[in-house]
Amino acid sequence: PQRWLTVLAQAAGFAFLAALSPTALLVAAVYLGSGRPRLTAVCYLAGAVLMTLIIGILVLVALRTGHFERPEQHGPRSGLRLGLGLLMLAAGAVGARRRPTPPDPSRPNKGIVSRLIANPSPLTAVAVGLLVFTPSVTFVAAVQVIATSRASLTLSSVGLILVVIIDVSFVWLPLVFYLAVPDLTAARLTRFNAWLRRRGHFLLSAGLLVAGALLAIDGTVGLISGS
Repeated sequence: PQRWLTVLAQAAGFAFLAALSPTALLVAAVYLGSGRPRLTAVCYLAGAVLMTLIIGILVLVALRTGHFERPEQHGPRSGLRLGLGLLMLAAGAVGARRRPTPPDPSRPNKGIVSRLIANPSPLTAVAVGLLVFTPSVTFVAAVQVIATSRASLTLSSVGLILVVIIDVSFVWLPLVFYLAVPDLTAARLTRFNAWLRRRGHFLLSAGLLVAGALLAIDGTVGLISGS
């Protein structure tokens, strides 16, 4: 049980990094301020969950099919972690050098996501959820922790569900708060979104650099020690 809790904690940490998306929160804020906020936000959540769940299942099945969880597969498993760690380090370094700008709904022709959220509807909200939550290296890193843990199918399913819930938290959390206190949520969400747009890139870049370094070290040590 203690080992499984450690696995869940590691997976949750990577999933939290994957969830740090100013774009995801911006879209949630736009939809909660639309003409049909509840329906549109629920459809956005459905698209986000569908994308993350499909990708999570594919990664989990691929790693389990390759038997990455078995002790004798320490080489491929360590190589995978090293590769993911290096990708996270590269993403963190790029993010630290520039400040990404989330789509602006006031300029709908800037990109496909901006055009879709400029005209909110249940169908386009599902499409935006699918687009915004395309897989990231941090999400794959979270799933690989579960897939390589030698846990049972039931525990692996629970772990994957937890990762998905955390990954889409910037969608369902605003929705839950909006259903409870709509006026307060709208005001607080606007302020938090503005803060996240200013600081989110720094938090994400720092998290990617730290987590990437730890994952790369883990993979390197595994390759050198052969265990």
